[in-house]
Amino acid sequence: MATKSGFGARAASARTAMRIIKKYPNRRLYDTATSGYITLADVRQMVIEHTPFQVRDAKTNEELTRAILLQIILDEEAAGVPMFSNDMLAQMIRFYAGAMQGVVGGLFEQNVRAFMDFQKKMAEQGGALLGADASKIGSDVWQQFLQMQAPAMQGVMQNYLEQSGKVFLDMQQKMQESTKQFFPGFPFPGFPGNDKK
Repeated sequence: MATKSGFGARAASARTAMRIIKKYPNRRLYDTATSGYITLADVRQMVIEHTPFQVRDAKTNEELTRAILLQIILDEEAAGVPMFSNDMLAQMIRFYAGAMQGVVGGLFEQNVRAFMDFQKKMAEQGGALLGADASKIGSDVWQQFLQMQAPAMQGVMQNYLEQSGKVFLDMQQKMQESTKQFFPGFPFPGFPGNDKK
């Protein structure tokens, strides 16, 4: 019976468990699952393939996963077509200095998750209608499909917009609650419990 050996076998078996990546002072990344050095491009591929991993400092064992993910995002923004405009990046920096930092971060995360759900449903419906694996369909085919099947996608899009609206309402409620905590005893017209007849 043939058995797998080498890098491919170790990488395949490591996909089910948390992979530990060690970062050395010379900025090199060492994958303990494959016993070899890897690049940021390899880490990016692990993210795309949903491979669980952690990046840790080789000397202090401090977790550096977040810093590495931010570095990958920075590289992606610097190459090709950026996802964030200058105005958007500037506004994100302002959020860090504001009182609503926690609320905005939660809202952004919820909205991204809502969009991911929408994207998944669209891919499932598109793949079912085309009779193919949605991930293997080219961009030109997708564009033609979406133009022809706009009514079929309308329900999915409506669901995404409803989720986004709910996220916005949740944010609005949290902002109201935070404002009431900052200014206790101040009568805010329109707030629940403040409208007295």
